[in-house]
Amino acid sequence: MCTGKCSKCIGVVLFPLAVCAIISNLLLYFPNGTVIKPDQITDLVWFFHGILGAGILVILPAFMMLGAGGAGCCANRCGMLLSVLLAALGAAGGVYCVVISSLGLISGPLCDTGDGKYIYPFRNDTLTDNYLFNQTTWSICKEPENVIMWNIVLFSLLLGIGTIEAVLCFIQVINGLIGFICGTCMRKRKTHIAEM
Repeated sequence: MCTGKCSKCIGVVLFPLAVCAIISNLLLYFPNGTVIKPDQITDLVWFFHGILGAGILVILPAFMMLGAGGAGCCANRCGMLLSVLLAALGAAGGVYCVVISSLGLISGPLCDTGDGKYIYPFRNDTLTDNYLFNQTTWSICKEPENVIMWNIVLFSLLLGIGTIEAVLCFIQVINGLIGFICGTCMRKRKTHIAEM
């Protein structure tokens, strides 16, 4: 496969992943589908890891990857070099999303434990006593309803999306470097050599 076509394939895959990341991050602002006060939303949601990290920072290189692969092959060396730089930015966005999502899963949601105060009841848990592995502790959160499951599903989804995006962008960094150095497809090179 030519590096330009590979760029185009990676760019096409990154678009739906970025859109899913943005939607997942937006849903974290509405636990269980309800509108709550901004100070009652888990603090790690405000880091915009899905909107900025796995969303915008990945859509930018995806556009460039489509452009670099637009000619059908990697004839555009400047485009491939620019796709390398933007893919590195996209990989950083994916890693950022992974880190924040991991922290969100480990620390748990902000919730009302029944006394009207919103706290992080699971922030000081050890990994062996973590709420993720002990579903019986979930009943401590009274409001918003089902906030623990909501956070686990969405942070896990963002963790997976960020991982896939980071890997794909890293592959594009390697692919783009090969395209920048080699310049054209092997098929074209063989045709050119045969004509000589």
